[in-house]
Amino acid sequence: MIFYFSGCGNSRHVAEVLAEGLNDTLVFIPEAAREGNYEYTLTEGESLGFVFPIYAWGPPDLVMNFLRKLKVSSPVEGPSYLYFACTCGDECGLTENTFRKAVGQKGWKLDACFSVQMPETYIGMPGFKLDTEANAKRKIVAADATLERNLAKLRNRESFSEMTKGPIAWLKSRMIHPGFGRIAANDSKYCSTDACIHCGKCVEVCPLHNVTLEEGRPQWHGNCTMCMGCYHHCPVNAIQYGKATVGKGQYYFKK
Repeated sequence: MIFYFSGCGNSRHVAEVLAEGLNDTLVFIPEAAREGNYEYTLTEGESLGFVFPIYAWGPPDLVMNFLRKLKVSSPVEGPSYLYFACTCGDECGLTENTFRKAVGQKGWKLDACFSVQMPETYIGMPGFKLDTEANAKRKIVAADATLERNLAKLRNRESFSEMTKGPIAWLKSRMIHPGFGRIAANDSKYCSTDACIHCGKCVEVCPLHNVTLEEGRPQWHGNCTMCMGCYHHCPVNAIQYGKATVGKGQYYFKK
């Protein structure tokens, strides 16, 4: 069983590749959380996986909140094999430490983890920008190679860690990441321009059902994880996040 979260498709791609390669099932974390589904049963020998994007050098709060509430029944005490894969533009900081501590508090053991570099999606602050088209393609090709290599390890139930921490990881994960959750994950700056065609794509793609159309224009309702899916999926680039996103282009994973 693989629990995953994705806003712009990078982590969804990773989760789908892993599910196919391991002949496993997928559970979309926001949907499970909305329905209050926190109790699951693993068959004998079934592994437990998580796939999620990195937000400011750490796991998204909604993923960690789901993990804390998650209850798993299995023939043995806890999952027989537990792993996670995370997607990041460049670095993942101390995500492994954070996740390992959280599963340890549940009496479980993290067996494997790896990070996968994928095209950038977060551009909600000055200085943040998307990859060039060429660099995005390069990352996706390299990511698929990483997945193929690590799928063999997951099938063999190997213990391993392949995480791109990056420099000053402690500062980024312990100081900047909490601030992102408290301050930057704020949808108050989202707006639609007069280019809006009232198509409702932003409503459709929001994983938290945080966007609605009112008089044909999108409105945000304060339950945002800052995945920027609404911005990137808009077919006419009519959604902006204040001035931070103006002129920066769009990206979401396309098969």
